[in-house]
Amino acid sequence: MEKMEKKEEILQVVREAAEARGGKLPCAVAQDLARKLGVPMRTIGQAADELKIKIVQCQLGCFE
Repeated sequence: MEKMEKKEEILQVVREAAEARGGKLPCAVAQDLARKLGVPMRTIGQAADELKIKIVQCQLGCFE
């Protein structure tokens, strides 16, 4: 898959996951998405930032 197509796929998956959860993305869901998509957690975080989606329920206690 081309790099731009992969980025669009990641953005779409993150957007859909957040929309299904009231516009926010729980940390555990973000980790699961990263595993399923085969990308680093940082990539999911960057996608969430780009989409202005807040990551919540951080398992490290960084985000509430």
